[in-house]
Amino acid sequence: MPISHARAATRGRLWLGLLVLYVVWGSTYLGIAVAVDTIPPFLMAATRFALAGLVLLTWSVLRARGSLAMPSRREWRDSAIVGALLLGGGMGMVAWGEQTIPSGIAALIIALMPVWVAIFGRALFGERLPGIAIVGIVVGFVGVGILVGPTIVGETGALDPLGLAALLISPISWTLGSLYASHRATLPGQPLVATGLQMLCGAGVLSVMALLSGEPARFDPAAISRESLVALAYLTVIGSLLAFTVYGWLLRVAPLPFIATYAYVNPVVAVILGTVVLGEPLDARTVVAGAVIVGAVALIVTARSRMQAPQGATAAGPVARVRTEVTAPSTGSG
Repeated sequence: MPISHARAATRGRLWLGLLVLYVVWGSTYLGIAVAVDTIPPFLMAATRFALAGLVLLTWSVLRARGSLAMPSRREWRDSAIVGALLLGGGMGMVAWGEQTIPSGIAALIIALMPVWVAIFGRALFGERLPGIAIVGIVVGFVGVGILVGPTIVGETGALDPLGLAALLISPISWTLGSLYASHRATLPGQPLVATGLQMLCGAGVLSVMALLSGEPARFDPAAISRESLVALAYLTVIGSLLAFTVYGWLLRVAPLPFIATYAYVNPVVAVILGTVVLGEPLDARTVVAGAVIVGAVALIVTARSRMQAPQGATAAGPVARVRTEVTAPSTGSG
């Protein structure tokens, strides 16, 4: 193949991979909204990550052909901490919040992940903040203020306070888990094993959350709709397995600023899908708030991408890397 054709083919594969992240991680908010319509949120998330984690670990064992080292006690402990924060507090709160908050608005709130990464990275680990990142943090909170203003003052268009609180807790929990994974945790050296352990541990935490909230007592399997089952399968196979595989590949072959663009494309995709598929209202306030938030994310991601070189594969695995290296996709993703 001529060099020019080979380069064009390579660029084509890179853009195809990025398109997968744009569409899949942007659509997971829609998938969650449909899934929790008839499946309790914590049970749904626990099932999703238990299945995905088992698949990843089984594949790792089969591929290793008996040479796979068992995780140490420290690796199990740190995987449990990371899984609890990322999937229990992070994804669990997204699923719970989307019971009452439209998926598009949920995506915009979660899109502020880079803001929390920048704040906690600076506060806990002394990470440097470029001036443009500080501007992005301020702009991001302005966008949230526009979005949730009616809720604070009790005007028309107010959002459910509990659902809103869950969605504000989610990115904070995910950020803390990501920073712990990248700065403190000792995790298995094989990325798929690390990710699978985090998913299984997170599923365990989500199961406890389901028990504490009384979901099993209220759960009626006969009431599950076909749409919710399809959404759960989509989230497990496409959202958790395919997208993370593509993401891990892109981290190895593509420039970080190129990959980082999904952080501000995902919420746009989520808002569009929520409006078109679910008929969620899209008023001027949401559009303005969304533009401000996406602009803030673009500022922070651009600043941090210029400041940091790609780190390649880490022991934390794709789940932990997803927020720390690119400073965060929209996390219905994952």
